[in-house]
Amino acid sequence: MPACMKACMLGCCNCILLYKTNKVIEIQSRGFGFIKLFCFMSAIFIISYGLVCQKRHQWKVDPASSVHTKVKGIAEVREEILENGKKKEVLSVFDPADYTFPLQENSFFVMTNFLKTKGQVRGLCPEYPSQRTRCSSDRDCKNGWLDPQSEGIQTGKCVVYNQTIRTCEVSAWCPTEALEEPPGPALLNNAENFTVFIQNNIHFHDHNYTTSNVWPDLNINCTFHKTQNPQCPNFRLGDIFRETGEDFSEVAIKGGIMGIDIYWDCNLDSWFHHCRPNYSFRRLDKIPGDSLNPGFEFRYAKYYQENNVEKRTLMKVFGIRFDILVLGKGGKFDLFTLIEYLGSTLPYFGLALVIDLIICTWSSKCCKSNVYRCCKCCQGCAVNEYYYKKKYETVVEPKSTLKYVSFVDEFHIRMVDEEIEGESLQDVKGKEIPRPLMDFTDLSRLPLSLQDPPSIPGQPGAIQLLSEEATTRSSSSPSWCQCGNCLPSQLPEIHQGLEELCCRKKPGACITTSEPFRRLILSRRALQFLLLYQEPLLELDADATNNQLRHCAYRCYAIWRFGSKDLADFAILPSCCRWRIRKEFPKSEGQYSGFKNPYLKDLLDETEQS
Repeated sequence: MPACMKACMLGCCNCILLYKTNKVIEIQSRGFGFIKLFCFMSAIFIISYGLVCQKRHQWKVDPASSVHTKVKGIAEVREEILENGKKKEVLSVFDPADYTFPLQENSFFVMTNFLKTKGQVRGLCPEYPSQRTRCSSDRDCKNGWLDPQSEGIQTGKCVVYNQTIRTCEVSAWCPTEALEEPPGPALLNNAENFTVFIQNNIHFHDHNYTTSNVWPDLNINCTFHKTQNPQCPNFRLGDIFRETGEDFSEVAIKGGIMGIDIYWDCNLDSWFHHCRPNYSFRRLDKIPGDSLNPGFEFRYAKYYQENNVEKRTLMKVFGIRFDILVLGKGGKFDLFTLIEYLGSTLPYFGLALVIDLIICTWSSKCCKSNVYRCCKCCQGCAVNEYYYKKKYETVVEPKSTLKYVSFVDEFHIRMVDEEIEGESLQDVKGKEIPRPLMDFTDLSRLPLSLQDPPSIPGQPGAIQLLSEEATTRSSSSPSWCQCGNCLPSQLPEIHQGLEELCCRKKPGACITTSEPFRRLILSRRALQFLLLYQEPLLELDADATNNQLRHCAYRCYAIWRFGSKDLADFAILPSCCRWRIRKEFPKSEGQYSGFKNPYLKDLLDETEQS
């Protein structure tokens, strides 16, 4: 197997077995701390509300339901009948068998009003007068015409209905029904005192739990009241209408549809078991803004024989249809449901990311100029810019043209991302970037030779500072040199611009004459200590030692002046510093190589810095 393939497979295995985590930066700000606390408390409130009030830790299922109803009550009805051509009032008593009608799908009907047409037989008779049935001659009637709104089939004759009105003759149950308005008040107006007993049994199949709204110790002789007796299964019809704000006497004339909602909110956990229904009522046939007249009616007939003739009594019934709707949920603790809920709510804590949004939004370029920083309105912007620099690190793509330059008399660093052909690097402007903060932790590991020299009694210790005065230039110094210690490049003419770099932008003392340069860069003992610190078993022979010390000195200078190991990889050392290090740690044979970009180091045999 080729070596490159083995290395690739080994690298893939290492990537799989690695764990990476995010870097956390702690911002000590009361404003951001308050936003974070508010977001976290809001998330905790949402999660707690879901657990306590909505019981999101439970596995909830719908119930299977069955409903049984029983209506009780007696009504006294006064009817007017014709007997020997005279109207006579008859008193009748109606019991549940007379006024209740069983319906399907958990519904029942209570009659409150009616119109009765007695003694109908099959035959020919004039139709009840209306705008569509009146006629003046036979031409206004069609033989065999069947009108969907008619009560029979026309024979084509126009006959007398009474002394003043003529209507079309029909083949139908005669006499035809009179299209009259229902009487008011309703004939069974005292039906509001009727009671209905509702028994509702439910079963939660997944939880294997069955219960009813009628339990053994319940007093079934009670009457439902919303506050005093809310669990009673006996309901007075008038109280149901009162709960919805409707007038029973008014509705009873033309009828209506009333909904009885039974809602089960069952907590089946053993430590907080509760499973009792809640009752509510609403009218279903009356919609706000609807122009149609509400009500509920239907017709049925009672058939009988009289003198071997089949007759019937047609009843047009008005009343209240009650629809019982069973709703609800049965919940029981389930570990997987709880884990799923908590997992779905964890992103709520990500609301604190609004702080990152504030930092990114307020750290705009408009607040980076000195003019705007003086304004009070941009003070917060400057603070967030500081946070932004701490939180986000800008990484430049490691191109082969990328180089960093540092001058002693400039606090910032210059980034050059272009080819240098025939131009001196000293004169290239580049992009100014802030210098990273210096990490002094490595200085504590240096040997004793870096300690302060013995002080002279009576004289305070002092370190020699670099002078800003122009130094004497040697005859060999090139024109671009500002410190007087640089030497011409030895590279081919096309690459000479890479080494045409001084330690200063303006004339002044060379950094190689400073005490920090001597102690940090040229101290043989310090460099040996660093090499052995990295590799304790390193063998330092004669020529190899100079090469290793020279490379280590290059690295020390780059990290010292550029403050970051990432920037140091692409740093260009000034000519004066480079030749001063080479003078201290010379190469025994051959020429010194120039700058080798670490982006291409895998393709190079030698990795010496310029």
